[in-house]
Amino acid sequence: MVFVGLDWASTAHAVCVLDSIGTVQWRGSVPHSADGLAELVRRLRQFGPPATVHVAIERPSGVVIDTLMDAGLQVVPIHPNVVKASRARYSAAHAKSDEGDSYLLADLLRTDGPRFRPLRPLADETRALRALVRGRDDLVGQRVALANQLRALLERFWPGAAVIFADVDSPIALAFLARYPTPQSAERVGERRLAQFLRRHAYCGRRPAAELLGRLRGAPVGRAGEAECDASGELVRSVVAVLVPLVAQIQQLSAAIAAALADHPDGPLVQSLPRSGQVNAAQLLAELGDDRARFPTADQLTAEAGAAPVTRASGKHRAVVFRWACNKRLRQAVTTLADNSRHASPWAAAVYARARARGGDHPHAIRILARAWLRVIWRCWQDRRPYDVAQHRAATLLPTA
Repeated sequence: MVFVGLDWASTAHAVCVLDSIGTVQWRGSVPHSADGLAELVRRLRQFGPPATVHVAIERPSGVVIDTLMDAGLQVVPIHPNVVKASRARYSAAHAKSDEGDSYLLADLLRTDGPRFRPLRPLADETRALRALVRGRDDLVGQRVALANQLRALLERFWPGAAVIFADVDSPIALAFLARYPTPQSAERVGERRLAQFLRRHAYCGRRPAAELLGRLRGAPVGRAGEAECDASGELVRSVVAVLVPLVAQIQQLSAAIAAALADHPDGPLVQSLPRSGQVNAAQLLAELGDDRARFPTADQLTAEAGAAPVTRASGKHRAVVFRWACNKRLRQAVTTLADNSRHASPWAAAVYARARARGGDHPHAIRILARAWLRVIWRCWQDRRPYDVAQHRAATLLPTA
């Protein structure tokens, strides 16, 4: 058995190969190219059968990972925090270099190998769903940032346009700003003209034109001069021009996610959870994956999701603190599910209410509920069975009204 440390980089990867007693068998660098990765696989195969070659790397996905796993090599991801904490074992001065990190990774895998779990390839439908979900989440982050920028811009020179509709990045709000980017352009907008505009753009809100016009006119009046208003109007047009196609693409991705979730074998499982919806269910499934051995216990899943706190105890001192190191996408998915579920599940509402009664604020209570849901989700996921409230003992024991 040999142990390989691979320090990943964008242009070249430092590689170190150790035998079972820690002797360096080969050390070098390979370029990040098709030929370079092929040469890396060829070299590593020289040290024995693929099942006996264990490769440590600081990332769990990417082209390098896929290439090594397709070659049958055992790929073991090691968190960068673990590598950073171990650096003092090899250098009192905490020196760092790519070559040194590749040796550190290989030796850490050799000495502490049982602590780390090799990657298992995911099914193609899971990888496709994860790509769609994560891509959509990234675009939503950009949409939120642009919407905040647009709102801040409007509040500076035209506060009424920021409050006329509930969301400044909704299709109707963007259409309104594209047509009326400045206060001067909307001076002649009355109730009838606004009603015509709403009908033309198929406004589906419940607010009549008179109420919306009252919001527009009742907001504080900006004091910007004519030149500043014109300049700000150009900025509004620019941001709107970016937001309109971005919002449309997010809607298309949401539809693609719904289709991918329907085709996934575990789709019915996650959609059986109360108020999970399609996008949130897909987010949860994308981060869970389909490798049941990845989380042998429910406690490991709750730690991965950041729903379990960290206890630090020494002598008489004991502190329980927030868990920062976790899969943040999984935490976002499960806390969103927890927050939504309390409006549909009496059991979830009771767990949340008890957490608030003990003095917890809303985020803390949601994490407590998320931890409770994760135990249920883990059991359903391991058994490959959809959630059934009749089989949920804690839910069936609730007193009925």
